[in-house]
Amino acid sequence: MYGFTPVHVDLSTTFCNLVHMSSSPASASPSRSPARSGAVLAGVPVVPGVRYAPVIRPGRTPVTAESAVAHAAPGIGESERAAEAERFTSAAAVVAERLRGRAAHASGAAAEVLAATAQLAQDRAWLGAAEKRIKDGTPAVRATVEAVDQFVDMFTKMGGLMAERVTDLRDIRDRVVAELSGLPEPGVPVPDEPSVLCAEDLAPADTAGLDPALIVGLATTLGGPTSHTAIIARQLGIPCVVAVPGLDEVEAGAMVLLDGTHGTVEVTPEPAGAAAAVEAAERAAAAAATWTGPGATADGHPVAVLANVQDGAAARAAADTPAEGVGLFRTELCFLNRETEPGVDEQAAIYAEVLEAFPGKKVVIRTLDAGSDKPLRFVGHPEEANPALGVRGVRISWGNPGLLDRQLEAIAVAAERVGARPWVMAPMIATPGEARDFGDRARARGLTPGVMIEVPAAALLADRILEHVEFVSIGTNDLAQYTMAADRMSAELAMLTDPWQPAVLSLVGLTARAGAAAGKPVGVCGEAAADPLLACVLVGLGVTSLSSAAAAVSGVGARLASATLADCRHAAEAVLDAASASEARSAALAVLGD
Repeated sequence: MYGFTPVHVDLSTTFCNLVHMSSSPASASPSRSPARSGAVLAGVPVVPGVRYAPVIRPGRTPVTAESAVAHAAPGIGESERAAEAERFTSAAAVVAERLRGRAAHASGAAAEVLAATAQLAQDRAWLGAAEKRIKDGTPAVRATVEAVDQFVDMFTKMGGLMAERVTDLRDIRDRVVAELSGLPEPGVPVPDEPSVLCAEDLAPADTAGLDPALIVGLATTLGGPTSHTAIIARQLGIPCVVAVPGLDEVEAGAMVLLDGTHGTVEVTPEPAGAAAAVEAAERAAAAAATWTGPGATADGHPVAVLANVQDGAAARAAADTPAEGVGLFRTELCFLNRETEPGVDEQAAIYAEVLEAFPGKKVVIRTLDAGSDKPLRFVGHPEEANPALGVRGVRISWGNPGLLDRQLEAIAVAAERVGARPWVMAPMIATPGEARDFGDRARARGLTPGVMIEVPAAALLADRILEHVEFVSIGTNDLAQYTMAADRMSAELAMLTDPWQPAVLSLVGLTARAGAAAGKPVGVCGEAAADPLLACVLVGLGVTSLSSAAAAVSGVGARLASATLADCRHAAEAVLDAASASEARSAALAVLGD
């Protein structure tokens, strides 16, 4: 599934929905010059909220790869090599099992990330490279480091999406080296008091394991609004700012005021002012927590507020929020570890769990969105130089006859079993002809068809696409990537893939107008729908439903309830006149306030 080949991104895209790490979790360089008092560092806001607390930074790994190699034996005799290979295999298995255990006790995006990291730890490509070195006489520690470094060098030279997997590989390397050396695995230290975690970036397993009672804020130098750091921070409700230049200069122990709404980190602010800002934010959060739905603006304009889920457990958790249903069921995440395609009955049982969590309510099931960053073993992805623009989403059905039909059949079986009427939508639709084909297949099974609008061509032709389906849902993560010609995994391009980009929002507005003209609903199920302020702008553009992480549902609903439809429309007009994402955000704040 995750082979290390120069052009195939299977391993390089192990993790689900947008991750981009760039170095193993280590403490900051001792040569860092401290940031000046009162400095305000601006980044990309991810999770709203204000926190005033001391900075904590990831500690150094218990043993660095370099020191482990330096202290390793120069070579091992032929008679010892089989045992050394077994020691290596066991260490990698222990690391993978430990991560799987954490995944079993986590939920939502955190569970997905941990499970994917565990799978990477058992990837046969890098394991095989290490085992070959051991058979040639290289000690296990050195073999681990050299095998990973081989692919780190390869991916770094290739750049882009491939280079963004370097941290993932190094994190696995450090965990295996620590296990081989009999030392604790690396990670984020547990602070003695609530703290703001500042880092260059975080390994997926470290992000997924954060305790929101102790890590009350999160800021990273790298990353973007769709990174795993951002996605998990949303799930955990930790105020978060990413892509913050100058953050590396903020020393551990320094007091900072992190504002996840405006995207700033203020270093050693005036204490009384910082406390007042936190108090105001907490009052607003408390008000949001009392929101019980249904979704509507202050003057009663209805807007369905829904949840994104990936399995039955996540759906049941979402049902405990005011979510009015499911706007995005990511079915491919149920099958990432499968060697073979699950049968119709097995799939139906999984889909039925989600339908049962929201009886009589709207549930939108997305068909397999495999490929690119979510390869499925049983699909047989071709090797591609640029998989984000390749065979992914609905396109995988082209080379897998019957795959889409069997999934639609399983959804129909689940619907009949539960007595539900689910909506289904296909990802990566680019033409009206593709929409027509999907619509025909879904209707033949009694399902309500729709498609994802993620490709600019689909947004431009939304009126023609809507002739063949009953609804569309906008995936802002990919729409931003393709509109801005910027890899959403790239930390350097995070400002371009910000969903506040006016060009992206123009396409959202174009799609929404096509939906209004056709009398058909237009939803947003990308990460943009989790931003309460942006949610108001989306409604002003004509969006009829918003689907986000369950943790964001109350905040989005409460924010909508504080603004009239006219307010939302005025904010949308101001945003479309802006020249950049930051100007767009400021324009919305000027109309809607904090």
